[in-house]
Amino acid sequence: MAAAAASSLVRRAAAAAASSRLLHCRAFASGGGGGEKVKRVLVPVAAGTEPIEAAATADVLNRAGARVTVATADAAGDDGLLVEAAYGVKLVADGRVADLEGESFDLIALPGGMPGSVNLRDCKVLEKMVKNHAENGGLYGAICAAPAVTLAHWGMLKGLKATCYPSFMEKFTAEVIPVNSRVVVDRNAVTSQGPGTAIEFALALIEQLYGKEKMEEVAGPLYVRPQHGVEYTIEELNSVEWKCSGTPQVLVPVANGSEEMEALNLIDILRRAGANVTVASVEEKLQIVTRRHKFNLIADIMLDEATKMQFDLIVMPGGLPGAQKFASTKNLVDLLKKQVESNKPYGAICASPAHVLEPLGLLKGKKATAFPPMSHLLTDQSACEHRVVVDGNLITSRAPGTATEFALAIVDKLFGRDKAVSIAKELVFM
Repeated sequence: MAAAAASSLVRRAAAAAASSRLLHCRAFASGGGGGEKVKRVLVPVAAGTEPIEAAATADVLNRAGARVTVATADAAGDDGLLVEAAYGVKLVADGRVADLEGESFDLIALPGGMPGSVNLRDCKVLEKMVKNHAENGGLYGAICAAPAVTLAHWGMLKGLKATCYPSFMEKFTAEVIPVNSRVVVDRNAVTSQGPGTAIEFALALIEQLYGKEKMEEVAGPLYVRPQHGVEYTIEELNSVEWKCSGTPQVLVPVANGSEEMEALNLIDILRRAGANVTVASVEEKLQIVTRRHKFNLIADIMLDEATKMQFDLIVMPGGLPGAQKFASTKNLVDLLKKQVESNKPYGAICASPAHVLEPLGLLKGKKATAFPPMSHLLTDQSACEHRVVVDGNLITSRAPGTATEFALAIVDKLFGRDKAVSIAKELVFM
């Protein structure tokens, strides 16, 4: 009974927060105080949406200055704006597609995932919105299964070159010109292949909306791969076997201000691999607000519950506000110190190596990397130029653009190289 009441409170709080955020998005979109009108972007989501694709699209476009609205296409129900995305990821949308029918956007971008793409396809309001938007010359895009399952089904890729998730290429209708490429731009349609191409997809959308200069400005701090699609590499020193007694138990702490692409790559990819991933909030409630688009992400448990559990790996996303919260959370600090003392694996990406592990003395005698503008905070900076560094039981990485490699390197250590390469191909990362 108490659990049901608590769940109800979380849903009501989520709905209130999302309503406030949607009004905020609309206020900014009106253009208010002169100057260039802020570009509005709609990212529709539904049950089964691929979280990496949704997060990367929203996060990267937000960095360009767009006002992004994440809206659920799911029917209204008792869960409010809560969306059960793929791989057990729970997020809270800003609003409902059904409430946005009269709104205008500069871009509508559909993430993929199954059955997420089917659920988007079956939303009649969304179909009408995207068709009207395209008829008026608006930019639209889709990734993964969505180009074939959703856009092509709506007849919106007729006579256009397009791509999608490789195994869905055969589902394109005869009117589509299929192209096996990571990102395809044809007129006002942009399509892409999968989670491993999500940042490339988002950057292509920025280039179409704002131009190449803005795209390059946004791409720089992401530290994207210089060559997309190639096999990834990691820098490993003092190699040791990461031992688990059974299914790897992984703790991913999250906080207000955690970087969404880094957190969701860890959660999504490690769950794909078969790890039991527990997402724990270090805040006072399960719902946390991420760094960039300010996704409302719902954690699995509170950190206090995690202190009673044993983990084979503790790994932290970055985002400066989130990292600072991690460093000041005694229960997490104690868990990390106990993990290191027990010679168990631990890791961090972006701001967290510099703002959590270094000040706690957990990088002593270790090689590590971090977000490049923060790497000067590391005592030993000799490995900072590497995208992913493994030193014994420690793994570190640099930025959102290295987050997929970071997660794959963890899969490599926990499950072996063959498994990691298999998942990299499944993601269309290589």
